[in-house]
Amino acid sequence: MAIHRLNPRKVATATTGKYEDGGGLRLVVSNTGAKKWIFRFTIRGKRREMGLGSYPDVELGEARAKAAEFRRLAKEGVDPIENRRAAPEAIPTFTSCAARYVRAHRRGWKNAKHARQWVSTLKTYVRPVIGQRPVDSIQTEDVLKVLSPIWTSKTETAKRVQGRIESILDFASAHKYRNPSNPARWRGHLDKLLAKPARIKTVRHHPAMPYEELPAFLRKLSANESTSSKALQLLILTATRTSEVLKTEWSEIDFKTRIWTVPASRMKTRREHRIPLQNVALGLLEGMPKVEGNPFVFAGARYARPLSNMALLQLMRGMGFGVDGTRGNYVPHGFRSSFRDWSGEVSSFPRDVAEMALAHTIENKVEAAYRRGDLFEKRRKMMDAWANYLQRPADSDNVVGISRR
Repeated sequence: MAIHRLNPRKVATATTGKYEDGGGLRLVVSNTGAKKWIFRFTIRGKRREMGLGSYPDVELGEARAKAAEFRRLAKEGVDPIENRRAAPEAIPTFTSCAARYVRAHRRGWKNAKHARQWVSTLKTYVRPVIGQRPVDSIQTEDVLKVLSPIWTSKTETAKRVQGRIESILDFASAHKYRNPSNPARWRGHLDKLLAKPARIKTVRHHPAMPYEELPAFLRKLSANESTSSKALQLLILTATRTSEVLKTEWSEIDFKTRIWTVPASRMKTRREHRIPLQNVALGLLEGMPKVEGNPFVFAGARYARPLSNMALLQLMRGMGFGVDGTRGNYVPHGFRSSFRDWSGEVSSFPRDVAEMALAHTIENKVEAAYRRGDLFEKRRKMMDAWANYLQRPADSDNVVGISRR
């Protein structure tokens, strides 16, 4: 039987079905797109199958190597499945251990993008250096070989990579593949060997439109009847994040109580967030058409999907904003900062009310433990005041506060 029928591109692009590489090696792609390797063999007249791992954790070359070894065993009359069960568990490589860690924790991560970033950074920065090393042999100098080349040039990425290596090595220690000492640990170890990220990385905040310019901007935005415009208006009125707005479902809106409830699964803080809706926001939502078969308020062009996450950014770019924009480098997320500046400089509402409106995490653990409520009624008054400010008449645009001037 011919072997090596597949190639890396075929494996990467394979859709639902079964694909034979030959020699008993088969790639199986499920309806969800998950891919796994199966080795089929005959031993003592009985047909058997065994799993060789999932793709891309196990790539084509590694799957072929495993299949070749198991073919040899079967030819010698040794059942590969029984042989694997009887053999003591080998110390896995870092890449193998990382794959197991990702599988164990994937369901607990907030979205698929986070999982993709995990895999991508490990594949790009870690695997070429220590990927094939047994996980018990990795030392501090190995971790530094990964981090040092990107620590000053890609500081934020490097810090995430460090945290991911640390988690994987802790995972390995918990499974007794290595000793508990973690060479990737930051506090009390790598922080003595590498410069603190805050010292070498300049924090770049999202460019925010000055709150004084928002009433005029919102009037111009209101003249645009597009779905993207409506979504951006709601984002400004409620001081929410882009993803929270674009993925809003009709079931989250209670028109009677004027409350929009964003479920915990869609919140950055992983906690349900209730948002009071002002009259103008409520009117905006009431005017949105419901698309049959689409649960989203801001329906996209694709069936049962919301607007693209680039829709609001593209809208602002078309109005002259964004990177190299003629009217300012402002982006949608920056409107949360505009709201925060207004609340601190113009309104008389307490800081805690503004922070709760923005659904920020309470950093102080003691305070967080005692903070049970969400200050909802106070937030409703604040958001009404915010809406009133945004709807100021045009002749008030030239009025500038003394402190601002």
